[in-house]
Amino acid sequence: MDGQNKCNKKAVIKFTGAFIAWVIGSGFATGQEVLQFFTSYGYLSYGVVLLNLIGFLFFGQILLVTGYEHKSERLFNHCKYFCGEKLGAFYSWLIPLTLILIMPVLISGAGATLSEYYGIKHYIGSAIMAGMVLCAYLIGFERLINVVSTIGPFIIIFSLLVGTITVIHDFQNFGEVPKYESILSESQSAPHWIISSILYLSLNFLSGSVYFTGLGMSADNRNDARYGALFGAIAVILSITIMNSAILLNAEYLASLAIPTLYLAKKISYIFGAVFSIVLILGMFSSCSTMMWSVCSRFTLGGKRGNQIFATLVAIFTFVLSLFSFSELVGIFYPLVGYVGLIFIGCVIYKGIKQLILMP
Repeated sequence: MDGQNKCNKKAVIKFTGAFIAWVIGSGFATGQEVLQFFTSYGYLSYGVVLLNLIGFLFFGQILLVTGYEHKSERLFNHCKYFCGEKLGAFYSWLIPLTLILIMPVLISGAGATLSEYYGIKHYIGSAIMAGMVLCAYLIGFERLINVVSTIGPFIIIFSLLVGTITVIHDFQNFGEVPKYESILSESQSAPHWIISSILYLSLNFLSGSVYFTGLGMSADNRNDARYGALFGAIAVILSITIMNSAILLNAEYLASLAIPTLYLAKKISYIFGAVFSIVLILGMFSSCSTMMWSVCSRFTLGGKRGNQIFATLVAIFTFVLSLFSFSELVGIFYPLVGYVGLIFIGCVIYKGIKQLILMP
């Protein structure tokens, strides 16, 4: 059998986990991201889910396979590949800047979680997370994949558990959703649910494009990358669907909370909530550490020493921004990054369709 057609199950599981780890950050794991981009549209949130299923399956496979096919090109620039020389050069510099805006959100989420459940001051929790992320970057990308790929599936399973128990217990509230549409609408990330769908895809695949193509480059064959993206996308959207339903069924209580899923976990039991708070921290760490790599890996001035100093400065800067309100940071920075990435994902769609047509 040709090497390109083989599929290493262990590798697929690793890539699935690593794919999940990028998406599962503090915004998602806490429920704040799901609330603003999905649940805030009431029953129409399932339309957002459907469009994102299609988008995740498409963009995930295109980016990972593109990375694999260009793994031998040391200076490969995926932005220029998809967008052309000039626009690609613009996005090459813009993506690290968008990640620097997203990282404070993740670090702030850690501070909010530790503050709400353990009484630790917000800035102390954020400082701990910033330090962990910096250490993770310094151990290297291959080791980072091994770490976050084990965290990702665990977070998905735990999130599904919290969401499923909540949906089963509160399913009778499904008919009450229209009563809370006005409350939910205050959290909407965009004026229309279709726009919210597009922004969520843009948010994840603009900011994650460096990471996803890098992930594809580490694959031994195309099918490992393709199936890793496939199963990763399905797992993420399944988790979003269940978590969206759980928040929707408790909209009266969750619409104004910074960390909706922690409330749901505590509702099941206090111990369960305590365990879930640890899961949240792992989710924040998994996404923020991969973003740290995407931002800092391109900085080569001053060699290894200069790179380490730059990474330290990034950690300090993101920590300072993380001291602002978590829910407000999600509401401002996430949609902003989504709008910035619209042209980029348009280029990926165009190039990706051509790539799929030519793909054996």
